[in-house]
Amino acid sequence: MPVDPQIRALLDRGTGVPATHTLPVAEARRQYEARIALMAPPPQMAKVLERDIDHAGGTIALRIYTPAGSGPFPLMMFFHGSGFVLCSLDTHDGMCRNLAAGIGCVVVSVDYRLAPEHKFPKGLDDCLAATRWAADNAVELGIDSALIMVAGDSAGGNMAAVTALRLRDEGGPSLCGQMLLYPVTDYHTPGTPSYVENADGYGLTRDTMEWFWAHYLTNPAEAENPYASPLRAHDFTGLPPAYVTSAEYDPLRDEAELYGMRLRQAGVPTKIIRWPGMNHGFLFWVGMVGGADSAMAEACAWARQAFGKAGARDREASGPG
Repeated sequence: MPVDPQIRALLDRGTGVPATHTLPVAEARRQYEARIALMAPPPQMAKVLERDIDHAGGTIALRIYTPAGSGPFPLMMFFHGSGFVLCSLDTHDGMCRNLAAGIGCVVVSVDYRLAPEHKFPKGLDDCLAATRWAADNAVELGIDSALIMVAGDSAGGNMAAVTALRLRDEGGPSLCGQMLLYPVTDYHTPGTPSYVENADGYGLTRDTMEWFWAHYLTNPAEAENPYASPLRAHDFTGLPPAYVTSAEYDPLRDEAELYGMRLRQAGVPTKIIRWPGMNHGFLFWVGMVGGADSAMAEACAWARQAFGKAGARDREASGPG
């Protein structure tokens, strides 16, 4: 279908804005932070707390969203997107609030270290450390440590997928799901048909993806590492159930869907859903774009079901009493 009219209107508003890949990193970061003022007001939370934690790589800032209701709640670890280089807890505040309210879970948003100051795999190390910290501090967070899911959008989807791989490979904790929202799953070379079809004109461009990867990796050879390009992993078995969102007008559409298909082929329960007429990053526009509202509702419904199934299995395993 054609580009959604509401998305087209937002794209037209960006006409004349300098392309990300033409900017110094500091200016690109300011440009992305300015998006916050354009977003719809997000839901209110029962509680939002800031928390710093320490690990071998340094201090990680977390923002913890608790919905209304009584716990213990399921937990979603959320890793924000924007090419491993841009964005922050603030740019994704609305998305985290929508997820926490729509699912009925605690969301812990992780301010992982960004490239180019901190190249691969330092940001990933932060995501792994934060997930383990949350599992170890279930009482403080008011969560059920048996019900943990990782999630992220774009580069954050890469972080979520790789955190799931690393937790499987490096001793847990176990996860009950991974929500991958238009994720980066592979290096830009050789690329996919959607990299050509959607190379320019729909927000995220191929040139910007190449700029992101150049900042993230020390050298292109690192792209062969499945913790950088999870689509290049050799073993997808034993990973948690997955929800993979793609957008029709997104350079990353095909690699997102290919990752979902690899998971399916390995026997991982996986839902893959392509949103017609949408572009990369469309979930920023919940409350402004009907397709974004529908996609957020669908993602939240899947997460509630995944948490419910995992909770039922845990109760069954625990036995009566």
